[in-house]
Amino acid sequence: MPVKPRISEALVELVDFSATVYALTGIEPGYDSFGRSLLPLLAGETDTHRDATFCEGGRRLGETQAMERESSSAGGTKGLYSPRLRLQTNDEGVFHTKAAMCRTKTHKYVYRLYEQDELYDLVADPLEERNVIGEPAYRDIVSALKERLLRWYAETADVVPHQTDKR
Repeated sequence: MPVKPRISEALVELVDFSATVYALTGIEPGYDSFGRSLLPLLAGETDTHRDATFCEGGRRLGETQAMERESSSAGGTKGLYSPRLRLQTNDEGVFHTKAAMCRTKTHKYVYRLYEQDELYDLVADPLEERNVIGEPAYRDIVSALKERLLRWYAETADVVPHQTDKR
């Protein structure tokens, strides 16, 4: 495969890596995959890959199985991740709770389950230092990105397996 070495500003997601491996190897995944092969981008055939990217993470309050208590750094002070893990191993604060994000070239919207949502104007504020979620001038952008996030969930959640389980 020809590769054009360069720096790309294309929006990509981690699931695009596995889609790229599938494309290179000719393997059919056998499940619904929402990744897109990066081969056209790597070959320099295009400078765009997606018009928006999405991610989700965190945990619900009380979701103890997701508190990472089993980590060797969770109870101590010496591990590289111990400061962050100390915040995640209890429900005394809102440090690692559920969130979902939709990012375009110009804006980043973060829906937060327990905290205030966030919106960043990536053109005016590329370091994401000013949350503009409550500013009236951004109301339409917030609405559009919420709609994109809802559509992403509807398209990617609750997929049906390709093989029927005969149990």
